[in-house]
Amino acid sequence: MIDDLLLETEERMEKAVNVLKDRYRGMRTGRANPGLVENIRVEYYGNPTPLKQIASISAPEANMLVIRPFDPGSIGDIDKAIQASDLGINPQNDGKLIRLIIPPLSEERRRDLAQGAKKAAEETKIALRNIRRDANKQADQLEKAKKISEDDRDNAKEEIQKLIDNYSKQTDDLYEKKSKELMEI
Repeated sequence: MIDDLLLETEERMEKAVNVLKDRYRGMRTGRANPGLVENIRVEYYGNPTPLKQIASISAPEANMLVIRPFDPGSIGDIDKAIQASDLGINPQNDGKLIRLIIPPLSEERRRDLAQGAKKAAEETKIALRNIRRDANKQADQLEKAKKISEDDRDNAKEEIQKLIDNYSKQTDDLYEKKSKELMEI
């Protein structure tokens, strides 16, 4: 029972940190990164589809992304989706592929992005604390229902605390890395 509780708690914490990683991957830095556009939703045959599923995305240069649709007929839809996104980059469409020139970020924009990264990290930590609270509550309920002993409950809570310490550190490390990346010129 306790093992199941700990496993479920760890899985939930892992998912929370993975969501942060995905958000950071899509966050713009001064360099071209396929993660910047891979999750943009493109209306493809009536279904919103992530760009990475309908095109290959590469970064041949530090400030350029090249998008090659698998189906050349979808290039107009991809173009529209990129323009509608909050990237603020105009795609250059030559009928076969799309080029995105990534302009350098201003100092002010870098600071704004760093603030956004910090906010995302804080939201992740709040999610981790909520997961810990739920797991501790479940451990208390198991003890109250006489399914586990008091010692087992206390041990479970210690393990839950170790999990949150580990995932909080991962969150801090991710934020530090992203913040440093954003502030590079």
